[in-house]
Amino acid sequence: MNSPVQIGALVPLTRPGWVEAGHHLLAGLELAVREVNDAGGIVGRPLELVVRDTAADPQRAAAAVDELARLGVAALAGEYHSVVARAAAARADALGLPFLCSSAVLDALTEQPTQWVARLSPPQSRGWQVYADFLLGAGHSRIAVAAQPSVYWASGTRILRDYLAPRGGTVIELDMGTLTPTAVCDELVDHRATALLLLVGHPDPAVPIVKSVRSDQRLAEIMMGAPAGQPECAEWATLLGDDSAAIPFLRYLPERLSPLGVRVEAALRERLAEAPSFVAFEGYDTVAVLADVLRSHGTDRARIAASWPRVAVEGTRGQIQFSRTPGISVWQWAWAPIQVVDRDPAEPDRFRILHTG
Repeated sequence: MNSPVQIGALVPLTRPGWVEAGHHLLAGLELAVREVNDAGGIVGRPLELVVRDTAADPQRAAAAVDELARLGVAALAGEYHSVVARAAAARADALGLPFLCSSAVLDALTEQPTQWVARLSPPQSRGWQVYADFLLGAGHSRIAVAAQPSVYWASGTRILRDYLAPRGGTVIELDMGTLTPTAVCDELVDHRATALLLLVGHPDPAVPIVKSVRSDQRLAEIMMGAPAGQPECAEWATLLGDDSAAIPFLRYLPERLSPLGVRVEAALRERLAEAPSFVAFEGYDTVAVLADVLRSHGTDRARIAASWPRVAVEGTRGQIQFSRTPGISVWQWAWAPIQVVDRDPAEPDRFRILHTG
């Protein structure tokens, strides 16, 4: 038996990581590996995932990258949380280990431009500007953000403010390090905000904030939003019931999946026993790209990294190619699809597409 070609997979599988996103990401990675192996592997060698749980911990992720590099993996894949992916990307860059990041959106994934890291998900600046366009189109100009301290949330707030200010929008920051959910309601009334964006962790404090706002008669007209995507996960609907609906979020899917996407969706649904999120498609596409690169260029790490600009792979959500995008430090799939969607109040298990970017 030929020795396997190993890919290190970084995935949040335990709290405080977003476990549901981690399971979807891993399901996509695993499905694609199985299909690669069913089709003969990498030039006759089986493809194998070496999975490490990051638990949303940057230091744990960096240590996992060191370990996976010592184990001899050809490349790294995965990670959902931006701050964790940033730590992993810094170590991968330092060690000369190719890393195809599946889901993290922080623009500055590395401090300096790097040849070693490529990314499938759209950068935060592009996605959150699409979200800001949606807010303006829906008539919202006084927008409060309930934010926890984090590079990711601070970056999102800055993108929104820089984009909305010249277009007549105001961003009001509410510090969730000091405010209770009830106090958030008072602040929204005082500031005459028409929208509240939840730039906070799930389920806490996101779920208590939603319950508090929904039960406050003074805020019956306010729109809540969650650009980072918390409402997509099934647990959101379970915990909030009817209150889970009409909270728009970003997801990275096209209006119509390709034939490949339709087939993969059915296989993921069977594997997950629920509808796959966009994160599962990102996982699948990550392995599809790496398998293509490994078949064409072998397992030498430098040759893998040198191949990013020549990638042209049919993914579940479109043709994947990487380019150098101004302001982005890694090789970037520049045209990943972006939607603003919410759960339908009439049927919270169904998603409505409200805006595309």
